[in-house]
Amino acid sequence: MSGPLVVLVGPMGVGKSTVGQLLAERLGTGYRDTDDDIVAARGRTIAEIFVDEGEPVFRALEKDAVRDALAGHTGVLALGGGAVLDPDTRALLRDRRVVYLSMDVEEAVKRTGLNAARPLLAVNPRKQWRELMDARRHLYEEVATVVVATDGRTPEDVTRAVLDALELKEA
Repeated sequence: MSGPLVVLVGPMGVGKSTVGQLLAERLGTGYRDTDDDIVAARGRTIAEIFVDEGEPVFRALEKDAVRDALAGHTGVLALGGGAVLDPDTRALLRDRRVVYLSMDVEEAVKRTGLNAARPLLAVNPRKQWRELMDARRHLYEEVATVVVATDGRTPEDVTRAVLDALELKEA
């Protein structure tokens, strides 16, 4: 099957972009992020799309962005935190090398501060993050080839763990 060498999934703030870029460098390939694709196509931030057009519009854009990236990108691909909510997207991830980067709520607080720049965490962010993870964790696990915990690890450590877990050789 053609498509990305590695697909990264996980919650917001887990480090998909940072680890994805490091993985791409180590593997000698390109990096792509579907959230970046949406922002570039719409000329607006994810938060602005959520506020002005609503979550359903964003999720439709996200579904299209993921489908296009899975079909057209051969490097490392990072998906937005909610991409796995769509059953068609989960089906497209079957038989692909998918890494679920996991973290607990305390790590999320340290990394993101669970701030209002995250549209789904605007009110009572710690509680909302837990609820999001309760709703999504099983979906991340469903699509994952491997799970790599990021708690207390540097991006370099996580990158090494992903390479080891997938038995990939550096370029």
